[in-house]
Amino acid sequence: MYNVAIIGAGPAGIFTALEIVKLKPDWKVVLIEKGARIEKRACLLRNGHKNCPQCKPCGLLCGWGGAGAFSDGKLTLTPDVGGHLIDYINYKDVENLIQYCDDVYLEHGATDVVYGRDKSKFLDIERAATLAELKLVHSPVRHLGTERSLHVLKHMQDYLQDKIEIINNKTVESLNVENGTIKGITLNNGETIEAQYVVVAPGREGADWFSKELIKNGVNVVNNAVDVGVRVELPAAVMEPITSRLYESKLIYYSPTFGDEVRTFCMNPNGEVVSENYNGIQTVNGHSYADADKKTQNTNFALLVSKKFTEPFNEPITYGQHVASLANMLSGGVLVQRFGDLLDGKRSTPNRIKESIIQPTLECATPGDLSLVLPYRQLLSIIEMLYALDKIAPGVASRYTLLYGVEVKFYSARPRLTNELESTEIKNLFAIGDGAGVTRGLMQASASGVHCARVMASR
Repeated sequence: MYNVAIIGAGPAGIFTALEIVKLKPDWKVVLIEKGARIEKRACLLRNGHKNCPQCKPCGLLCGWGGAGAFSDGKLTLTPDVGGHLIDYINYKDVENLIQYCDDVYLEHGATDVVYGRDKSKFLDIERAATLAELKLVHSPVRHLGTERSLHVLKHMQDYLQDKIEIINNKTVESLNVENGTIKGITLNNGETIEAQYVVVAPGREGADWFSKELIKNGVNVVNNAVDVGVRVELPAAVMEPITSRLYESKLIYYSPTFGDEVRTFCMNPNGEVVSENYNGIQTVNGHSYADADKKTQNTNFALLVSKKFTEPFNEPITYGQHVASLANMLSGGVLVQRFGDLLDGKRSTPNRIKESIIQPTLECATPGDLSLVLPYRQLLSIIEMLYALDKIAPGVASRYTLLYGVEVKFYSARPRLTNELESTEIKNLFAIGDGAGVTRGLMQASASGVHCARVMASR
């Protein structure tokens, strides 16, 4: 019998554990993670394999640190981006949670470099964005870099390993609910774990499982928007006037044709594009290093079209998986196309890619045609966004700019939650982090873990 069982060792689950052991050091806590310890995580594609071997579970997505472990560790220090916490907690309290989590990251070895704090240094960018009908969201960012991010996460793992029980390489099969109260969980090996409180922090890779568990237990859910788009790769010099001051610029655009929201996400100056495997479906992402020796000549970022569908649609994850699977069907994995070829209605070929001024950092991506994959509405919105970005960073809409598909963000349909992030229908069940549909980034995921830990400790 445990006081707390935590599902998932991403930032949400880790920060839940860190706060619980601080507030209730005598409590029995177990954390279950379907992947490996941080030092045993590996991606064969990044280590020389020509094509993704589709490991199960994916070493990039699963394991201590979650999907963000191999990202470049961008900690966004504002409540305005990165999640929905202000739907549950007042703005000032979210600010305080973010500041608290930032201090914890620093205690465990985070760098002290923060971009975008001095607003006076990028007023010209904000003005140019306004003239281009783009909204620049002010978001100071602490950048760790992939290698520093791994160091910080390992420090947290080593700190916790003798204070709580950590179970790696095991999957939670089901939530055990009796008379409207959570009683524990059952693992894939049939083992049952009893707990007074259960915290579900499954990450994006576990979002589909969590949605199905909610439906199985008759829990009402709220559909999140579906985020589908591409990862853009271009010469680093194109974005350097912006990234040198902001590192990551959060830009929002409303496409003139359909009025859909298109946003930049996860900008990686001098970074590389990577492939991820979500239960057999390959998607695309990106990261960058702090180490100068590992920097590339390219910058990449995602363009995501957010669309909230109306009833009777209730399967946002399945929709995203379907779109991504079309790219897999045509390319055998990730598809890449030059922007000029897309506009000309031509499939990119290996020769056209080779003759470009920019070479793809994801070498296993297959040249192809994104118009056969992305729905017209999303594709046109992305094209319009690229032209808008070209006004503030000339060269973005170059014919050589590379577009990788498909990038999808899997957010679970959100259960109805109290302001304490507890299910309104299942007592003592808490849902936090990206996989629960509550947050959309490392910092707010971390903050959601601290918040629910404090709630449990106060009871």
